[in-house]
Amino acid sequence: MTKTNVWIASLVTPVMIAVLLLSAGSARVTANDQPSAAAADVKIDNFVFGPQTLTVPVGTTVTWTNHDDIPHTVVSTEGVFKSKVRDTDEKFSYTFIKPGTYPYYCSVHPKMTGTVVVK
Repeated sequence: MTKTNVWIASLVTPVMIAVLLLSAGSARVTANDQPSAAAADVKIDNFVFGPQTLTVPVGTTVTWTNHDDIPHTVVSTEGVFKSKVRDTDEKFSYTFIKPGTYPYYCSVHPKMTGTVVVK
């Protein structure tokens, strides 16, 4: 081997080893490895939000479903969210992106109240 070949070999070998080590230890992430978005449900039944208090992590989408035979709404007392009137089996969803306590009520029946706690 000539001095030039020895010199090239001395550079190539460590580079090849580094590439092999990096590729062997690299994690592969596919769509199936991604966590799914959190979801939670609140039932509207017999003039009650159930559960009345729901605790969820940030990023959770909460879906309210009206199981009563009369219309209801889901309205944040602080103006964060507001549904239209929901008839039987209609749904309303809201995704909570900030931690906090979110009290709400039915504007048709203001004694109906609930709370979502986001941590």
